[in-house]
Amino acid sequence: MDEDEFKHYMDAARVAAGVRTVAEECVKPGAKLFDIATAIEAEVAKEGGKNAFPVNISINGTAAHYTPCMGDESVVGEKDVVKIDFGVHVEGCIIDQAFTVDFGGEHGKLVEAADAALADGLAVMKAGVSVKEVGAAIQNAITSRGFKPIENLGGHSLEPYILHAGEEIPNTARGSYVLQEGDAFAIEPFATTGAGRVDEGTYCEIHSLVNPKPVRLPQSRRVLEHILEEYRTLPFAKRWLAEMLSTSSIELVVNDLVRQGILHSYGVLKEVNNGFVAQSEVTVIVEKGGVKNLC
Repeated sequence: MDEDEFKHYMDAARVAAGVRTVAEECVKPGAKLFDIATAIEAEVAKEGGKNAFPVNISINGTAAHYTPCMGDESVVGEKDVVKIDFGVHVEGCIIDQAFTVDFGGEHGKLVEAADAALADGLAVMKAGVSVKEVGAAIQNAITSRGFKPIENLGGHSLEPYILHAGEEIPNTARGSYVLQEGDAFAIEPFATTGAGRVDEGTYCEIHSLVNPKPVRLPQSRRVLEHILEEYRTLPFAKRWLAEMLSTSSIELVVNDLVRQGILHSYGVLKEVNNGFVAQSEVTVIVEKGGVKNLC
């Protein structure tokens, strides 16, 4: 990581700190998910950063990838377990962080398990350590508290404008990658009362560019040009295109680009037994003797 990248990470971390405060304040029972997401995303811009991906608001047995669509009237319930996952980038350098709130007070130990797993995982991370060792620490912290880690979710390496850059911090004791000094990683334990796996559902509001190529339809071409300029390879929400097209046109264009293999779809991820899920996440830079926590 060169000096410019490091500076951009530090700038993104500063923005994310301010955004986190707003996120914690606006998540409350009765609040519309659409209002929460747009408030957090607006705060990113206000603080001088850009959204690295749409705000995820995943409730109860939903683990990830739920962001509200246009017209979404869903609200936070009084007993919901709510996960807020947001990302900030400066010149492509991404801060990815998440937290969980248990409004009903019935799943506090589950939230504690995810938080403890994050702390234990961070404690063993340093240059020269295998991700398997980090995953073992995460797994032990969760299982020792009576819950299960979600085995097919995990943290991920970060590179400029690449949210998932190829290497994983697993939630279980597996993997062979050895951490290197200067690596940027999002580490995000998921703990559940369920079976410990997620499946992809049908709801999908989030997409990303994976294979840009010429397209025939004028509307699709205009949207593709916008994606290339504004988001590059970072995930975006269909609702972010509302100023360009009507809702029906957005669906037609996005479906066209998905069909051609130009866009990748992120379907909502749900725990297979509908168990409650808690998540805790920070972004770090790996150092010789540990990690620099950017959140």
